[in-house]
Amino acid sequence: MIHSQQSAIFAGTLGSGTVGARFRQVRAKSEAICAPLQTEDYVVQPCAEVSPPKWHLAHTTWFFEAAILKQTIHDYRPFNPEFFRLFNSYYKSAGEHWLQGERGQLSRPTVAGIIAYRRAVDDRLLALLDKEEGNPALLTLLELGLNHEQQHQELLLMDIKFILGTNPSMPAYTGADWLAPAVAENWTDFAAGVYEVGYEGNAFAYDNECPRHKQYLQDFAIRNKTVTCAEFIEFIDAGGYADPRLWLSQGWDWVQQSGLTAPLYWFRKNSAWHHYTLHGARPVAEHEPVVHVSYFEADAFARWKGCRLPVEAELEQWLAWHPDTTSPQPDVIHPSRSDQANNQVWTWTASHYSPYPGYRPYSGMLGEYNGKFMCNQFVLRGGCVATPAGHYRPSYRNFYLPHQRWMFSGIRLAKDC
Repeated sequence: MIHSQQSAIFAGTLGSGTVGARFRQVRAKSEAICAPLQTEDYVVQPCAEVSPPKWHLAHTTWFFEAAILKQTIHDYRPFNPEFFRLFNSYYKSAGEHWLQGERGQLSRPTVAGIIAYRRAVDDRLLALLDKEEGNPALLTLLELGLNHEQQHQELLLMDIKFILGTNPSMPAYTGADWLAPAVAENWTDFAAGVYEVGYEGNAFAYDNECPRHKQYLQDFAIRNKTVTCAEFIEFIDAGGYADPRLWLSQGWDWVQQSGLTAPLYWFRKNSAWHHYTLHGARPVAEHEPVVHVSYFEADAFARWKGCRLPVEAELEQWLAWHPDTTSPQPDVIHPSRSDQANNQVWTWTASHYSPYPGYRPYSGMLGEYNGKFMCNQFVLRGGCVATPAGHYRPSYRNFYLPHQRWMFSGIRLAKDC
């Protein structure tokens, strides 16, 4: 179900003696993320783009069942045939699926029922791994499934924050505090020339990161420091949200229709800016990176600053030049909690999410994983503190619609030299 090009990338990622342990560790992490929640928190869906936590736990299980067990085991008998419709996200070739915006309407199966579903599928998959040890096709699918679940671990934290943040009491997800590092402002210059873009290596990468190809870039520079809350407050105080000259046409319409005056989760209290974090409501720390901004806001800010957003090929070169931006982060939970200063937030690029020259999607059902979304979305790069270790790499392409901002999204500036 995966082309040989991607199979070669996956080869050797999972050692034969560590497959089961790695599978258990990734699966346990999803449940650990949900452990601080109350049962009622698992079922809430405040808006269509935010899924209930219990749905994430079920969908990642469905992925292993539909993409591996059902495809590998002859006469496979599903845990519950109805789950194939309820927990399929958007794979049309896999059959009907429940509407995304109506996932919160499902009080059943219960949270306990979904945990039982996870246990049953885990047992079947581990038994299959014991039987098919060393099967390269199976290991390739398993690696994709594990990375898929890790993507949902980041989504879980995004969605949990939105669920708790829309509650008037703004409850804390965790009581742990954080330390936001101070970052000096400087720029890295890059000379015009032909650069290599896309994944290169023998570890895991998604189909949308390939193939590696050449791209010419003009002289450019990227600021090493992401835009801070203090800088964004200056933008607000200067009337940035009220100046149509700074905004793309669609962005201006969006701001006017939404009545927005600040990033998501920001509010004024005693004339000072506060925001909701996974630690609860806190005063905005001015040296922290601004987070939860849309592409429209990022683009308007860059224009106000006399700069621009980088294109994704430029930002990939910067990420490769700064290796500390691609190393694993400590456990969550705040976009400033990091011993490293650079990869606290995903940063927007000016690039539309499009296929690379020679792009080949996965085959079969998995062909719908990335390629079908290459329209009307913009690329983000770099990762954030909620990104699982192992997903920090310069070629990683995240993507969202230009108005979305519930993800951990920030701003990095670029300019022409």
